[in-house]
Amino acid sequence: MAVTNNQTIKAVVLTISDSASRGEREDLSGPAVVAELQSLKAEIVAAEILPDEREQIAARLRQYSDAGAANLIVTTGGTGLAPRDVTPEATRDVIEREAPGLAELMRAESLKITPLAALSRSVCGARGRTLIVNLPGSVRGARENLQAIARTLPHAISLLTE
Repeated sequence: MAVTNNQTIKAVVLTISDSASRGEREDLSGPAVVAELQSLKAEIVAAEILPDEREQIAARLRQYSDAGAANLIVTTGGTGLAPRDVTPEATRDVIEREAPGLAELMRAESLKITPLAALSRSVCGARGRTLIVNLPGSVRGARENLQAIARTLPHAISLLTE
């Protein structure tokens, strides 16, 4: 996914899942997000799995944002209503400016497919020159939500990196 100023989108994908981080289940949503981003011509800088731990998620978001190696961080998982779903809180802990329109667009498009989209608590925002986007943890939900905002990502990244 080329950006208007000829800068490539460089992405980090973080899967947020207790069971996947412990090796109790295979991470399917992270690789699905990586594949979706690659189909959009994004360069994948890193992909990893983290447990549903607010401080650990926030620390990793800070690390990747502040290092400047990525201009997009996409999380998958931890956005629902379960007590362990803390990805939106961790994201709010680190972003400097929220981008509510992106989260609203994802929910609006998802609501066309399933009423359960109303339960999503995904957050999007910027820290420095990095855009952070929370996606649902299901493969289908992650793909659909990423596709919903794909057309806006090049311009958003361009604005952050000018």
